[in-house]
Amino acid sequence: MRLKNKSIIVTGSGGGIGEGIAKRLAEEGASVIVNDVNAAMGENVVAQIMAAGGIASFFAADVTQSADVKALVAAAVQRHGKLDVMVNNAGWTHRNRPALEVPEDEFDKCYAVNVKSIYLATIHAVPVFRANGGGAFINIASTAGVRPRPGLTWYNGSKGAAITTSKSLAAELGPDNIRVNCINPVFNPDTGLSASFAGGPVDEERKAKFRATIPLGRFSTALDVANAALYLASDEAAFISGVCIEVDGARCV
Repeated sequence: MRLKNKSIIVTGSGGGIGEGIAKRLAEEGASVIVNDVNAAMGENVVAQIMAAGGIASFFAADVTQSADVKALVAAAVQRHGKLDVMVNNAGWTHRNRPALEVPEDEFDKCYAVNVKSIYLATIHAVPVFRANGGGAFINIASTAGVRPRPGLTWYNGSKGAAITTSKSLAAELGPDNIRVNCINPVFNPDTGLSASFAGGPVDEERKAKFRATIPLGRFSTALDVANAALYLASDEAAFISGVCIEVDGARCV
């Protein structure tokens, strides 16, 4: 197993991409803390992992709140004796609309969930990683931060910030043997945010419009993203830091 004895947190893993990541990492031997603000969804993912023979537990935390993130990191150390990897997957977007029509509270939430969460994870996990001789962050950004589309301007900007922040942290934290990488998925119609990305119901017309921009001719799946996270979390990626892996079927070429 590629992640045997590794302690890993996956934020926002009560569904969608985060759920897929948590399950895939657990399949490869990781002890996973499933984090979400929705306890019922998070506990359901834990139950599925355990039923499949994996190791997982749930911890409710709002990734935009410092005390919550501190407690989340502490829970990993308490339950597993250490923390090896933190996957910052929790994300949010405003509805697809002109930039001038996005309310201030939606802008604030977008940056809190997509950017401040990385700040808080860094503040609270880095001391634990340093004490453990190293560690890794995997930040789930988006192709929106590389090749933005109109209508999602503030979301695009938040993901661009996540990408640049990850690269900067990789350079700064490298001497502590802390790796920081990004994964940039393309549109996935099966996530809870898909209607917001699309600006309405994800019907066949909208799917066709998005699919036409992806050279490989299909959308990303949770498993596609999870496999990239598995590599970055594993010792196979021990010399990989400061990179962004586009899981996008060549969308960003």
